[in-house]
Amino acid sequence: MIEKRLYIKTYGCQMNMYDSGRMADILKPLGYSLIETPEGADLVILNTCHIREKADEKVYSDLGRIRPYKDDKMVLAVAGCVAQAEGAEIMRRAPYVDLVFGPQTYHRLPEMIARAHRSQDKKSGPGRGILDVEFPLESKFDHLPQEHTGVGPSAFLAIQEGCDKFCTFCVVPYTRGAEYSRPVQAIYEEASRLVDCGVKEITLLGQNVNAYHGVLGANECGLGKLMEHLSSIKGLERLRYMTSHPRDMDEELMIAHRDVPQVMPFLHLPIQSGSNQILETMNRKHTREHYLKIIEKLRTYRPDIALSSDFIVGFPGETDQDFEDTLNLVSEIGYAQAYSFKYSPRLGTPGAVMDNQVPEDVKSDRLERLQDLLNVQQQTFNELSVGKTLPVLLDRKGKKEGQLLGKTPYLQSVYVESSPRLFGECVNVTIEKAFANSVTGTILTQESVLK
Repeated sequence: MIEKRLYIKTYGCQMNMYDSGRMADILKPLGYSLIETPEGADLVILNTCHIREKADEKVYSDLGRIRPYKDDKMVLAVAGCVAQAEGAEIMRRAPYVDLVFGPQTYHRLPEMIARAHRSQDKKSGPGRGILDVEFPLESKFDHLPQEHTGVGPSAFLAIQEGCDKFCTFCVVPYTRGAEYSRPVQAIYEEASRLVDCGVKEITLLGQNVNAYHGVLGANECGLGKLMEHLSSIKGLERLRYMTSHPRDMDEELMIAHRDVPQVMPFLHLPIQSGSNQILETMNRKHTREHYLKIIEKLRTYRPDIALSSDFIVGFPGETDQDFEDTLNLVSEIGYAQAYSFKYSPRLGTPGAVMDNQVPEDVKSDRLERLQDLLNVQQQTFNELSVGKTLPVLLDRKGKKEGQLLGKTPYLQSVYVESSPRLFGECVNVTIEKAFANSVTGTILTQESVLK
């Protein structure tokens, strides 16, 4: 088989990272191997995300940079949520793109590539404008290969996809479709294969991962029960999950944080705003008080749990008081980390056509104030770790020679001096210094970690 070169650029969320990995798995039997730059690639895939501000323009910018490398042999593809939302527009603005397909159809990649090559001619090169953004009747998960390639000590596993919530700022229900939960057995088997490949930590993924609902035996199985079931896999040391919705945060899941040792004491639970008025306008269908009660109850089950969230500032109609409500909520809860953004209208969402759009300079000022507060909280959380000894899974190389990077149970990045032989191991580390986005420490061992 002739070896072919594959370049994938992944934008945005962890679900996209999972999808990109699965695309590589699908293409491996066809002879494709990953390369790090688009130059000389036989197939280039831009796996796009529609959440971030000006997401579509970033895609067109990257397409423009790749175009000079495109010859008659290269197939250029745009995948993911921007492709799903704006497929026809991509083909109009960038007619040199060969394939445009959404996040639910990448299991058909071999067929699409074959069609592209069949339509090749001397003038136009590979395929002219194959568009596949229809939501298929079949689940893509039923057609993905069992083999995982290139996985490390930590891996993502998609268990749920799509969204039925229809927040007024969000395109996910339109790009990922309705909520779908994979069967328990399929998840268990994929997790077992990942562990067989050396994976020790699995992050369960979904647009609303805690809306997961399956069947285990004769009983219903939510996310809490699913993680309890997965914890029986020998060699699986850690379980995480994201992204959760407050409306789906049930007591069974909270109990799993207490009773299942593999479930890490970390929760990413987006609220988006601390103002009930804005939450209603966003169609979040929960209140500030409901969110605070969740956190209070969760902390009774797992007092040391670290919290993360998402915030949008400058949503249409947000007043100074609404924004102050957000700051007050952040101060009351105390986050270990968080993501915050200025509101950016998304075509086709109700928020994009609402009155009372907030001026850009006001958004920028509010975002700066919010991020200043969140950064202080993250720094404080990291500083509280100094002097403690924490288990750290070393899953990446550090920036410096002789350095490895890992994660604490609380998802803090930890840099340590270490021998490469400890890569993939979970070791005890005494935290010595704290920074805004990471900590450093020394591995506790009776032998040298530098040999």
